[in-house]
Amino acid sequence: MRRSRGALGSLTPVRRQETIQVSGIRCERCVLRLGKVLEGHDGLEAANANLIGEVSLTWDDEQTSREALLEAMARGGFRELAPA
Repeated sequence: MRRSRGALGSLTPVRRQETIQVSGIRCERCVLRLGKVLEGHDGLEAANANLIGEVSLTWDDEQTSREALLEAMARGGFRELAPA
């Protein structure tokens, strides 16, 4: 189990946060569609996308992974772009 100890010694979840660039976002409806693709994904705590294809994700690393989130987005037609 990968948990870190908080200030009082209690166990807290391991949270990850990352902003990635994805293809497939061209309009406001695309942003809404991406939201539907990620809606209800176990472990996903927050997702925010903009019209230039930047997606900010926050997730509990014990419940899901970066790879699982990317797979979910890919099923909806959104693919991670290689860093420039």
